[in-house]
Amino acid sequence: MDDQFRIETRSIHAGQQPDPETGALMTPIHANSTYEQDAPGEHRGYEYSRTGNPTRTDLEANLASLEGAAHGRAFASGMASINTVLNLLSAGDHVVTGDDVYGGTHRIFTQVYERYDLEFSFVDTTDLEAVEAAFRPETALLWLETPTNPLLSVVDVEAAAAIADDHDALCAVDNTFATPYLQRPLELGADIVSHSLTKYLGGHSDVIGGALVTDDPDLDERIGFHQNAVGATPGPFECFLVLRGTKTLPVRMDRHCENARRIADWLADHPDVSRVYYPGLESHPGHGIAAEQMDDFGGMLSFELDASLEEASAVVSNTEVFTLAESLGGVESLIEQPAPMTHAAIPREERVEAGLADGLIRVSVGIEHVEDLIADLEGAIEAALN
Repeated sequence: MDDQFRIETRSIHAGQQPDPETGALMTPIHANSTYEQDAPGEHRGYEYSRTGNPTRTDLEANLASLEGAAHGRAFASGMASINTVLNLLSAGDHVVTGDDVYGGTHRIFTQVYERYDLEFSFVDTTDLEAVEAAFRPETALLWLETPTNPLLSVVDVEAAAAIADDHDALCAVDNTFATPYLQRPLELGADIVSHSLTKYLGGHSDVIGGALVTDDPDLDERIGFHQNAVGATPGPFECFLVLRGTKTLPVRMDRHCENARRIADWLADHPDVSRVYYPGLESHPGHGIAAEQMDDFGGMLSFELDASLEEASAVVSNTEVFTLAESLGGVESLIEQPAPMTHAAIPREERVEAGLADGLIRVSVGIEHVEDLIADLEGAIEAALN
């Protein structure tokens, strides 16, 4: 679909046409492993579903359109997407990344790829001087999250991507928290955008998936080679579910953002809360940059209690509307404690140094009534701390 249409329209229609034979409005689930060929080596666009599947093709076109990209590739998980970006590198290459990246990203960097002679430097990516100083002659990739997980730090993508470009390195941005509805890193100079489709793009906590999008045809060809060679591709049902999710992405994100703003304001005035991490608050150090490069501030927030690990655990264990669970981005509100859950793979000393305190709580704000959500948090904090 032409980019003249706005994202609310493209989220519903891009990459999808009614079935030409039946008129079926929704993209069919093409549950095929192989396809008939007209002659040896002559097929009609598909030969084997690891290489390509019509349902996946529609999803990839939809995702590329949402990011304003020329090319999109879907994967079996967000981690499979990240793994594929690392597949583009060679032994001896160096990566610069953030010191509070998602725990699974930290794990694959340090516990998987360091074994294959890749080196990683973890720095405060909001500090552009620190980013610049971390680059070496062998640096091949700058990996960014913004907003970051779980401290909601905001990275100036345009400035950071320019640094990577000056050093002939790739710049990849994990855009999972913001989604293309709120932020489009390719427009800011990034080379690759990564998503966990499990989160907001799927939106209903019922599918695992990942994606990479780019404007560069050569990069897309290399990504596509690894997608097929490694085989970490989603099945057609998973692709169908994500297509179902992207149709409502704009209306869901509007509600996520509205609820998160209200809860962040309430937490900022709470006597037991020492700090709130939400880019929509004017007190947030990255608020100005977020206002420039994002269309709204998202549905994720974290807050720090004046509490021990055990007391914070009691808070997240005693909510009624919020569900104690990992992941994020579904219509239902989730609550978790990064230290023993999503970021447990990071050694405690490194966690604390990066600002991941034991009393830190991360919240994925859903689309329930905001007054019910505030009352639920208030009751849990009161029961655990007072």
